[in-house]
Amino acid sequence: MARKKTARKRSTGKKSTKRKSTRRESASTSLSKILGVLAVLVAVVVTTAITAHFIIAPHRSREAKKPVATSTKPVPRERPAPTQAAVPPTVTKPPTYEIYPTRDFPGDRPPMPPVERARPAVAIIIDDMGYNRIISEKFSQLNTALTFSVLPHSPYKTSIIKNASDHGIEIMLHLPMEPNEYPKVSPGPGALLASMSADELIDRLNRNLDDVPLAKGVNNHMGSGLTSSSFQMNQIFSILKKRDLFFIDSRTTKETVTWQSARLLQVPFSQRDIFLDHVQEQAFVEKQIRALIKAAQRHGEAVGIGHPYQVTLEVLAEMLPEIKKQVDIVPASEVVHLIPYT
Repeated sequence: MARKKTARKRSTGKKSTKRKSTRRESASTSLSKILGVLAVLVAVVVTTAITAHFIIAPHRSREAKKPVATSTKPVPRERPAPTQAAVPPTVTKPPTYEIYPTRDFPGDRPPMPPVERARPAVAIIIDDMGYNRIISEKFSQLNTALTFSVLPHSPYKTSIIKNASDHGIEIMLHLPMEPNEYPKVSPGPGALLASMSADELIDRLNRNLDDVPLAKGVNNHMGSGLTSSSFQMNQIFSILKKRDLFFIDSRTTKETVTWQSARLLQVPFSQRDIFLDHVQEQAFVEKQIRALIKAAQRHGEAVGIGHPYQVTLEVLAEMLPEIKKQVDIVPASEVVHLIPYT
């Protein structure tokens, strides 16, 4: 009996040993699996890191090699915002003008063709336009066929021309030319000077014409020193001929040769008969207007030149009914003619 018990005990001990061994093997297998998974994960992480290094590092190195743009120019200082510019005055003093107040010079009338009209006609040109918007509007509101002669490069020429055109008023270029008193007396911006070469003279003339785009003709502002030069007047008239423009001589000197150039190049031409307001007094302007009417009745037509003065405006407004009873007021383009060769 004792031997049997001992045998059972021994057999039980062997089974227990086998179970422990199986458990150890199972734990060892699990640990190996875990270690295997960890190894795979580590390998993946390492591989990814190495790949990223070889892909990103060259790109970064290229960027690092790019030169940084630098400027040698000084950095401008910030300036304060400009204040609002002051509005220019409505009235700006125009340049001085040169006139020769005598109506006729000995032998001054060119050999013009006879005028055929039912009634005498006068053209009233208001010179020196471009420096006073308000008074130009008041002249426009007279509702009569005046002609505005506009100085090039004048401050208000654009608005004055538009307003005049809206009222059916004809536009001319009041072309600055050198006077005998130059340089003591300046004809203003855009002046044609006797010292200019032919190219300079023509270039400046074209610029002045372009600056007053609606001009149908030209008359001289000052010009006693230039209108007596046939060589330069021929150059000027050659451009007027190309542009199909007329010329009216303001007659600032008895030495003028403009009509000879007009005849040579066949440019429609006329000349000033009466200055209306070189004395700015009401009685004087009235007398000059009546002289203009008589000149038109004598020759069939006449040209009067006034300026944007308040007295001239007031006298014209008052005398318009009287003027229209005796003569027709017409644009300047209707009193110019080709001078025939004789």
